[in-house]
Amino acid sequence: MKLTEQQIIAQIAKVEYSKLWEKTAVCLLTLRNGFEIVATSACIKAEDYDQEVGNKIAYEKAVDKLRELEGYRN
Repeated sequence: MKLTEQQIIAQIAKVEYSKLWEKTAVCLLTLRNGFEIVATSACIKAEDYDQEVGNKIAYEKAVDKLRELEGYRN
């Protein structure tokens, strides 16, 4: 059975972002079953940091982790 992107995203109950130090974005996905997935992104120089870009990359990494878990489950 092939999982669709919609089926994977449907497992997410909540998305939270935070910034660590000067150049690291963190994304926390809380799934419908309460399980949490954390992913990060960072840049080399603090002056290049963009929170929106960091959040997007961290989110994509977290969803990739979720995709692996869901693929195993099915």
